[in-house]
Amino acid sequence: MHYSRKLLTGMALALLAGAPAHATTVQFQTVMGDFEVNLFDKTTPETVANFLEYVEAGDYQDTFFHRSVPGFVVQGGGFRFDLEADQASEIPANEAVVNEPVYSNQRGTIAMAKLANNPNSATNQWFINLADNSSNLDSQNQGFTVFGQVTGNGMAIIDAIADLKFGNFSGEDFLGDFPFDNMPVRDYSQDDYDNTLPVTEEHIVLIQNIVVLDASEDTADDLNPKLSTKDDNSGGDGGSGDSGGGGSTGLLGLLALAGLGVRKLFKARA
Repeated sequence: MHYSRKLLTGMALALLAGAPAHATTVQFQTVMGDFEVNLFDKTTPETVANFLEYVEAGDYQDTFFHRSVPGFVVQGGGFRFDLEADQASEIPANEAVVNEPVYSNQRGTIAMAKLANNPNSATNQWFINLADNSSNLDSQNQGFTVFGQVTGNGMAIIDAIADLKFGNFSGEDFLGDFPFDNMPVRDYSQDDYDNTLPVTEEHIVLIQNIVVLDASEDTADDLNPKLSTKDDNSGGDGGSGDSGGGGSTGLLGLLALAGLGVRKLFKARA
């Protein structure tokens, strides 16, 4: 099945008046357990179509969570891991998708990462909100597009990922010149880090695949996601400089705007 990008933005806005959010169901298959996400096909159609293009192409196979910020987000979708060579590489990005800031960045929602000061720059990277992040993410950079919701006991798996140790695994000693400054790892100790033990499949939080379980657009009529609080907040685009992440840079600026001190569980390297 080919998921074309339909120009349904106007229709999506019209559906907001008392209509439930309809959702394709996808399953994230990870080494820490599988969880399901319902996608908001009818109200964020461009973003869902964009995401499903990567799914259909197999681009999310053997990828990994490359960023973890306690109490804020876990992020993936940008990098593949070569299981034989233990090397990371970037997923080629498709054309950027138009911003669709319909829903609020609440705990358990999945949203698109994007570049600073560029609302329509989301490509392949996404993040899952660990908390109610609406106070900054609903307005910053004209709002971060929430396009789905983790369902069932899925957040127990996400919380387990968020509880892992994390550290800076960028640079020649580890996984190359990538923004892995807050990457979660499994079974990896401080001594391992100090001795620059190579990061392997046994250490990363691998996403083996993302698959469509039910392609129907009305699989979750009982979903009732909160609408974006963008109009309730001041500041419009929100912030300046590296105020929003995505692409190859991640959510760098969001760390400061979230008011979170990045707690390094591994010693900073010179």
